[in-house]
Amino acid sequence: MKPLLQQLKRPLLFVAGFSFFVNLLLLAPALFMLQVFDRVLTSQSQETLLVLLLGVAVALGLMAMLDYLRGRLQGVAGNLIAEQLSPTVAKLMLAHTARRAERAPSEGLRDVAALRNLFSAQGLLALFDMPWAFVYVAVIWLAHPLLGMAAAAASVLMLALAVVNDRATRRDIEALQKEAARATRYLEASMQNAELAQSLGMGDALIARWRQLNAGVTALQGPTARKSVAMAALTRTTRQAVQVLLQALGAYLVITGEGTPGILVACTILLGRALAPVEQVVGSWRVLAEGRLAFARLSELLGAAERQPERMTLPAPSGRLHAQGLVFRPPQSERMILAGVSLSLEPGESLAITGPSGAGKSTLVRLLTGLWKPNAGAVRLDHVDLAQWPREALGPWLGYVPQDVELFAGTVADNIARLGEVDANKVVQAAQRAGVHELILELPEGYDTVIDTLGVMLSPGQRQRIALARALYGDPKLLVLDEPNSNLDGAGELALAEALKALRGQVTVIVVTHRSTLVQHMDKLLVLEAGRVQQYGPVAEVMQSIKRTGQNLGGAQVVMMPRPVEKVS
Repeated sequence: MKPLLQQLKRPLLFVAGFSFFVNLLLLAPALFMLQVFDRVLTSQSQETLLVLLLGVAVALGLMAMLDYLRGRLQGVAGNLIAEQLSPTVAKLMLAHTARRAERAPSEGLRDVAALRNLFSAQGLLALFDMPWAFVYVAVIWLAHPLLGMAAAAASVLMLALAVVNDRATRRDIEALQKEAARATRYLEASMQNAELAQSLGMGDALIARWRQLNAGVTALQGPTARKSVAMAALTRTTRQAVQVLLQALGAYLVITGEGTPGILVACTILLGRALAPVEQVVGSWRVLAEGRLAFARLSELLGAAERQPERMTLPAPSGRLHAQGLVFRPPQSERMILAGVSLSLEPGESLAITGPSGAGKSTLVRLLTGLWKPNAGAVRLDHVDLAQWPREALGPWLGYVPQDVELFAGTVADNIARLGEVDANKVVQAAQRAGVHELILELPEGYDTVIDTLGVMLSPGQRQRIALARALYGDPKLLVLDEPNSNLDGAGELALAEALKALRGQVTVIVVTHRSTLVQHMDKLLVLEAGRVQQYGPVAEVMQSIKRTGQNLGGAQVVMMPRPVEKVS
C-alpha cells in the first residue's frame, strides 16, 4: 500500500489546496450579508450593493470552479486506486483460491470497490473541510466572544456525536460485512452448479438456504441502519437547534446594543458552514467506515504479499522430481490426508498413481505441482524446492490437467496457448502431441472456435483432450495428469495412450488413474491407500506384488495388460 499512498499524495494535496481556497471563498456570502445589513441598508447605496454583488459573483464563480476541480481530482484518486490495486488483488485472490487449503480472500475486489467509493463520497471532502470549523469559529469569536463560545460548544457537540456514531456502529458494520460476504460467496458458488441444481429440481432448496444466510444479513442490517439513521437524524436536528439558539443569542446581543443585525446574519451563515462538514461526515459514516475496514484488510493482504522475498530467476529444469516425506493436513482439521509420501523420478521417467477413492491422490498431485504446500517434507524439481519457484517462472515448464477440467472464455487456440499470445506453430504442435488436432479441425471454426466459460459447445471428453493440448503447449518438462481419461471414449483413450507413449524419455510424466490401460505406458507405479504408500516401484514389480496379494483398489481388481510390441522400422 505504501507505493499507492505515495501516488495518492499528489492528488490529495491538490484536493487539500483546493479545499483551502473553497472554504476561504465561502466567507464571501457571510461578508456580503454583513455589509448589506450594516452598510447598504443604512446608506441606501445602490452602487455599493452592485459592487458587493459583483464581488460575491466572482468569488462564487471561482469557488464553483475549484469545487469542480477537487471533485474531479477525488475521482482521479479513486480510479488510481482501482487501477493499481485491482490487478494485484485479483492475482493474490487467484493464488489463494488455487490453494483451497487456505481461506481465500474472496472479498478482495469488493474491498477495492469500497475503497474507491470512499474516494468518491462527499464524506471524504467533508474531512478536508472539517479543520475549517475552527477558522469559522474564530471569525465568529472576533465578532463577539459570547457568540464564539456558543459556536465552539456547538462544534464540540457535533464532533462528539460523530465519535458516538463511530463507537455505536463500528462493530455492527464489521459483522454486517462478514455476513454479507458469506451469503454472496454461497450464492456465487451455487451458481457454478446451476445446471445440476435445475436438473435435479434443487433451485428452491438452494434459494431457501441462501435466504437463510441472507436473513442473518437482514437481522444485522436492521439495527445497524436504525442506529445510522437515528444518528443522522439527531445530528441534523442538533445542527438546526444550535443555529436557532445562536440566532436567539445574536438577537439578544442586537437588542442589548452589543451587536448589529449584520453580525447576527453573518455569524449564522458561518456557523452553518462550520457545522456542515460534521453533518456530512455523520451522514456518510457508513461509507467511510466500510472504506476504513477495506483499507485495513487490503493492507493485511498486500502486506503479506510484500513480505515474500523476490526470487532469483532459475535455469530451465530438466524434469528431475523428488518428493520426500510429504505430510499434509488441512487447516483446522485433525485428519491427516497424506503421511510420509516419498517418490523420485529422473528426467523423462513416468509414474502412475492409483488407489481407492479418498486415498489422497488429488492432494498429492496438488503438492507435486506446488499448488499446495505440505505441512512437512518438500517437493523438489531439479533439487529446487517448488516453493522457491515463482508461479510465472514455473508455469511454462509445467503441464497440468486437473480432475475437473475447465476451459476459459475465448477461442480454442487461446485456451491451448494458455491465454497468452497465440503462436500458431506451437498451438498446432501441442494439439498434435495430444492427438487432438483432427478433432479441433472438425469444430465449426477450427482453432478459432469460440467457447464460453463452461465450454458448452464441447463435450467433457473434448474439453479433457483440449486441456491435454494446453498442458503440452510450449516445452513442459513435468506433466501432471489427474485422471485424464475419466471422460474419454475409445478414440480418446487411444489418443491419450499414444501421446503418453510418445512422451516417454522426453517429459517427466505423472498420471493419476484407475485404469490399467494407462499404467502399462508408465515406468513406475505408486499405490496410495489412506494417505500412505502401499506399493511403489517399477510397474512390473508392483503389479506382480499386487497380483500375489490380490490387492483390490477402488473396488476394481487391477489387471496388468501386456504392453504392445513396438514395430521396428
